[in-house]
Amino acid sequence: QVRVIESGGGSVQAGDSLTLSCEASGGTFSTYHMAWFRQPIGKEREFVAVRSYTGRIIRYSDSVKGRFSISKDAAKNLVYLQMNSLKAEDTATYYCAVDSHFRGYPRFESPDYDSWGQGTQVTVSP
Repeated sequence: QVRVIESGGGSVQAGDSLTLSCEASGGTFSTYHMAWFRQPIGKEREFVAVRSYTGRIIRYSDSVKGRFSISKDAAKNLVYLQMNSLKAEDTATYYCAVDSHFRGYPRFESPDYDSWGQGTQVTVSP
């Protein structure tokens, strides 16, 4: 069982930056597709970004493309989500997710991910 822990959330002003961290332990980190999802209050969980285990495939949702960046520190089993130019509509609980199925291509739907963190809250004031 993979243990996933997010950190780095907080309250910021619109236009600010924030970096979320995700630590995945208990398995073979080098073979995991790693993704970030978010869920605003009262809404469905939505895909934000994914990085394939090779790093060759990185995808973002249209709403964050050009502002957010996903990266990995393999030596520390960490994945980051750098969020720049934050907007009020980015306010949500952010979740890190692990796909440990060793698929050839990363997926964009939450049911495809088998391990999740507890979430970290990001609040952006206008």
